[in-house]
Amino acid sequence: MTTEAKVEFRNKILQGLEKAYEKMVEFKKQKNSVIVVMRDNKIVKLKP
Repeated sequence: MTTEAKVEFRNKILQGLEKAYEKMVEFKKQKNSVIVVMRDNKIVKLKP
């Protein structure tokens, strides 16, 4: 696999992750539930 192909593959993965995150936030807003994330090695619950 060439370097150019790796970069393109990486970009596609990142775009997919961004899209999945956006869908998750929309779902959480609809269901009025919290989003659980980790910040500074602590678990934090956020309202969307």
